[in-house]
Amino acid sequence: MKNIPIRHIPGTKQEPGIEDSFIIRDSKELLAGKDMVQELHRHDFYFVLVLKKAKGKHVIDFQSYKVKGHTVFCMRPGQVHELLLKAGSTGYLLQFKKAFLSSDEHSLRKATNPNFYQLDTRSFKKIAILLESVLQEYKHKQEGYHEVIKANLKVLFIELNRQQSHAASNNTDQYTQERLDAFVSLVEKNITTHKQPSQYANLLHLSLHQLNTVTKTMLGKTASAFINEHIVLESKRWLLATAAQVKEIADQLGYEDPSYFIRFFKKHTGYSPDTFRQNFK
Repeated sequence: MKNIPIRHIPGTKQEPGIEDSFIIRDSKELLAGKDMVQELHRHDFYFVLVLKKAKGKHVIDFQSYKVKGHTVFCMRPGQVHELLLKAGSTGYLLQFKKAFLSSDEHSLRKATNPNFYQLDTRSFKKIAILLESVLQEYKHKQEGYHEVIKANLKVLFIELNRQQSHAASNNTDQYTQERLDAFVSLVEKNITTHKQPSQYANLLHLSLHQLNTVTKTMLGKTASAFINEHIVLESKRWLLATAAQVKEIADQLGYEDPSYFIRFFKKHTGYSPDTFRQNFK
């Protein structure tokens, strides 16, 4: 079975001077006067694209965004995307493994939950100054440069978190946010074997009622609805980003009976897997 392609940013390589993986590139230098065209693929790392002036199109988990100036795109491991970045676009591209910023996992997850930010001039300038500092530290590699990079990235994610003004986030306590983060992380890791909300409630040492309270408060939906949406999203990723047969995708997602998977997918999308692939690929 053909897996969903996992790519690194073209023209980059792992930097041995920084533990695990971290890369930052000047987008204008990276493009070198040419368009960047990346077909549908997924990452096993975080990917952040910060654009000062830009044109193009970015599709993340089948949601289309217009690429323009003063924008930030954040992608978490496992998400699929395709990108057209026109020549002459300016800004920064970052990629890093989760372990690189493991001490700030909560801030990182919250900041990268929205895939798209449109910033005003003042907010973007603050972020651009941070990233120019990161780029120079990365290039010159003076003593302690990796710690300076991490410190600047921490401030970057604080700035992005400040951009989020959703009432649900502002009116909930840290414990509720942490429970939601833990639930989302568990779903992403265990969706092939755990599809019932009661299973996740047990893993979190919560009652099902408590878990539903968390998801309803933070997301406006039940835990079951979130799980089903994640299964549908992962199904779409496989259908559109690979040539795998439906029965192979069903097996990949933990369904022993392909017909059950087909009924589930059609119930939640209105299409059979084959019809969805034909209409949207």
